[in-house]
Amino acid sequence: MGRYIVRRLLQMFLVLFVVSLLTFATMRAVPGGPFSTEKNLPPRALAQLEAKYNLDEPLYMQYLHYMGDIAIPRLTENRLPPSVLNDYLINIYIPGIDRTLRWMNFGPSYKSVSQTVNSIIKSTLPVSATLGTGALIVAVFIGIPAGVIAALKRNTRWDYAAMSVAIIGVSVPVIISGPILRYVFGVQLKWLPPTGWGSFEHMIMPAFALGFAESARLARLTRASLLQVLNEDYIRTARAKGLHERIVIGIHALKNAMIPVVTTLGPLFAFLATGSFVAELIFGIPGMGKFFVVSITNRDYPVIMGTTLLLATFVILANLFVDLVYVWLDPRIQYS
Repeated sequence: MGRYIVRRLLQMFLVLFVVSLLTFATMRAVPGGPFSTEKNLPPRALAQLEAKYNLDEPLYMQYLHYMGDIAIPRLTENRLPPSVLNDYLINIYIPGIDRTLRWMNFGPSYKSVSQTVNSIIKSTLPVSATLGTGALIVAVFIGIPAGVIAALKRNTRWDYAAMSVAIIGVSVPVIISGPILRYVFGVQLKWLPPTGWGSFEHMIMPAFALGFAESARLARLTRASLLQVLNEDYIRTARAKGLHERIVIGIHALKNAMIPVVTTLGPLFAFLATGSFVAELIFGIPGMGKFFVVSITNRDYPVIMGTTLLLATFVILANLFVDLVYVWLDPRIQYS
């Protein structure tokens, strides 16, 4: 198992390299540049800006400079002031040799002059991750029980009610449910703050709006998976042995039925944790999703690269975690 995890982590760097190369090439293939839309910008000033950010160099040199700042760790001799440490995502002071290990400099933001990409990630990622975790909790605690009830009460009013709610959840996206929740509970009833971020009350409505849509998908997937498992031979054998129905469902059926559900939960958490542009825009949340979409509009290359690589890292680690959960759900699965 340990060798498998190490091998997967090493493969992660290869995947990140491919993702970075494709993202870099795609950004540069689009006509225009980060400063081409600036109004009344003299050609000399434009040339100075491009020289400042190495945009006047050949593309392969730009890529090597950028990846060198991200991938190559550096050792500095002493403790550094916070302004310098902010340039790197990872700063580890090593007391024995009185040096600081610095790694992963995603560079400055072209549009937010006073900020680096790392400072943007440090300030926005915790917000998006908190919101994504809340949304995932809502999705799991509504979707999986609803799917289990629908499967066990197949073709009854419970099944029809659960699937009707699931269809509503799938059919009503966040762009519709978000403003409705904000108007009803934030403006009319004044139970919750309609916009903003900073307390648990601010998280309830956006987490529910995001989580409810995903819970509907989980409910349908759980129902279909559990129905399939309940028709397997080993379930009939367990029942023929006289095992209690709760043991048959809880131990034998539900664990195997969760395998496809867990498969979707990993990438789902990665996407939710790295920001939802629609929910963050509707509820005025300073998360990473909003920065990512705005950076695409502004051609802010470092922000696009940084957030894309961060999302890819989340997806890879989430898939690795899902693979490890498979072993617990089904001991027949072995990694060599």
